[in-house]
Amino acid sequence: MAKKKEKIFVLDTSVLIHDHQAINNFENNHVAIPITVLEELDNFKVGHDSKNFSAREVIRFIDKLSGTGDLMNWISLGTKKGKFKVVLEFNPMELNAESVYARGKNDHKIINAALVLKETEKDMEVTLVTKDINLRIKAKALGICAEDYETGKVNTNNLEDASTLVVENLESDVIREIFTRGKIDENGILGDRKVPNGYYILKNGKASSLAFYNPLLDQLERIEKEFVYGIKPKNAEQAFAFNALMNPDIKLVALQGVAGTGKTLLALASALEQAKNYQQIILARPIVPLSNKEIGFLPGDAADKIGPYMEPLWDNLKFIKSQFGENEKKHKAIMEMEQQGKIVITPLAFIRGRSLSNIMFIVDESQNLTPHEVKTIITRAGENTKIVFTGDCHQIDTPYLDENSNGLAYLIDRLKGQQLFAHVKLEKGERSELANMANELL
Repeated sequence: MAKKKEKIFVLDTSVLIHDHQAINNFENNHVAIPITVLEELDNFKVGHDSKNFSAREVIRFIDKLSGTGDLMNWISLGTKKGKFKVVLEFNPMELNAESVYARGKNDHKIINAALVLKETEKDMEVTLVTKDINLRIKAKALGICAEDYETGKVNTNNLEDASTLVVENLESDVIREIFTRGKIDENGILGDRKVPNGYYILKNGKASSLAFYNPLLDQLERIEKEFVYGIKPKNAEQAFAFNALMNPDIKLVALQGVAGTGKTLLALASALEQAKNYQQIILARPIVPLSNKEIGFLPGDAADKIGPYMEPLWDNLKFIKSQFGENEKKHKAIMEMEQQGKIVITPLAFIRGRSLSNIMFIVDESQNLTPHEVKTIITRAGENTKIVFTGDCHQIDTPYLDENSNGLAYLIDRLKGQQLFAHVKLEKGERSELANMANELL
């Protein structure tokens, strides 16, 4: 029987920016990075964005790993780990990516580094790992095995299932009791479908009830469609979302759904309703389309430049204000909160490093965050803080994330069933008939 080849994984910059701990995530296999990647990390190290943080962390890790030795030879990554080295991309061989494609481009130098390893380490299996789809294709065209970075990816089939579970053919006494008392002991009603903080439609013939499973009391609780700061839920999922958002025992909420399902509006209305319980309400979203270069072309100061990208959040706030007359108490309360800085709308990058204590924190478009970024936000939560992530796992705007690897999908997959967490998938668009038609047919 032939001896199984040892493996070398060559990591692209995109992998290290996506997960600064990636070098340690290949078990007992060997890991190499092209020297071009070090140059790119050096270019990324200055700044306050997540990519700058990741670049600095990777540089520190490699520096500590190298100690007083050099990086041109294989060095151990630790017990039960493989080895690590930096590879020069100089390739005098006939098969040369810079000759085939174009000279001077970093991607082609990275492919050359993999080609060098394939030639010099003939007893090992070389694989290029990158989040860049086009780089993977180019590498494969030159005979290099290439794949995506799989750590942190989730099975989206689990996310496609609706968060709302329908339980049919219940005893009529169950429906009657939950209607009259507002709650009922679970007592095996849900069977193997019992999920902590799960949402259910209980049915008996034509009779039905919306219910929430409370894991702390082991009870099913009836849910009503009630106004929250002037907004009334238009369907069962929106009622469930309000329940999760208003429940003080649930500290982390994920609202998943396509455009127009009301994710951000529901989260904001709930935050305003509970404003007295928190010192501050923060609405944030990542500015995906703007690199430092692009933002410089916009006129004005930082606030002027990021303003257009925060406009969807302001639109939701304006809509809630429009539910009340200018002289009504709730309208004035919103104006006062804005003036006093109790409600803040900001790019996500602007709150990096803050300790999130006594805050209702809403993160919009969270599908554009990496799993590491989502973890970083949650681990900053202090006392009396509630965090809400909203987004659509299928509407990715960043080049190195997809529906399997984004932070929102990762969050839902890893925390489903935890007592502090609730997930609601909003299925039905409520923006307009036109928006619904676009979501269904285009």
